Amino acid sequence: VEQARAIGFPVMVKATGGGGGIGLQACADEAAVAAAFDRVRRLATVNFGAGGVFLERLVRPARHVEVQVFGDGTGRVAVLGDRDCSLQRRHQKVIEEAPAPALPASLRRRLHAAARDLAASVSYRSAGTVEFAYDPLRREASFLEVNTRLQVEHPVTEEVTGLDLVEQMLRLAGQGPDGVARFMSSRHAPRGHAVEARVYAEDPGRDAARSTGLVTSVTFPDGPVRVDAWIEAGQEVSPHYDPMLAKVITHGADRD
Repeated sequence: VEQARAIGFPVMVKATGGGGGIGLQACADEAAVAAAFDRVRRLATVNFGAGGVFLERLVRPARHVEVQVFGDGTGRVAVLGDRDCSLQRRHQKVIEEAPAPALPASLRRRLHAAARDLAASVSYRSAGTVEFAYDPLRREASFLEVNTRLQVEHPVTEEVTGLDLVEQMLRLAGQGPDGVARFMSSRHAPRGHAVEARVYAEDPGRDAARSTGLVTSVTFPDGPVRVDAWIEAGQEVSPHYDPMLAKVITHGADRD
């Protein structure tokens, strides 16, 4: 509560090991912070095995902007552009696009440089994402977290750069820095614009509650569309796993 006063309300109470919107609560006053602390700590312990909690300023309105990086483990880091993941429900991403639209050019350069410097400072190895909360009114971006893995939305980066990030991860794992030397030294400027839509097994009439059961039919769009999916007719959607069934990705010359 004392730290929340110093930051200024509203604030977010978050789990240090959190992800997918789990253990994240907006608080408008001291009473809400006091009530949220134990709840978030319990959720974090159950879901992530670590009960750490921290506070940050709640940005409203906010955009979720992130930078894709790739490090070879020696301190060399390639920046592979940025994405916008602002369209969410329950703090979980639903629509992602690359590059992030309508960012001031100077801010985009600062985000790329900050992401590169952060990854280089720890000799980051493999693919990763540096995430920011962007305040479009103040034109300020605040550091959120580093996702030390390949993310669900990586296909939009692949579509605008022509890269296969999984291939580069395998080359690095199998051959070390020499396996990605040419990749690391190349310039990867985005071409066009890409959008990804996640397809979830959810019931919008019940606050996006999970919708489970037998899949009787699956139809995906024809044409120049990339579909990453596991679902097919005859399979059961279980309540025990993430409800995402597929990702539909499109790429065009421009955002329209």
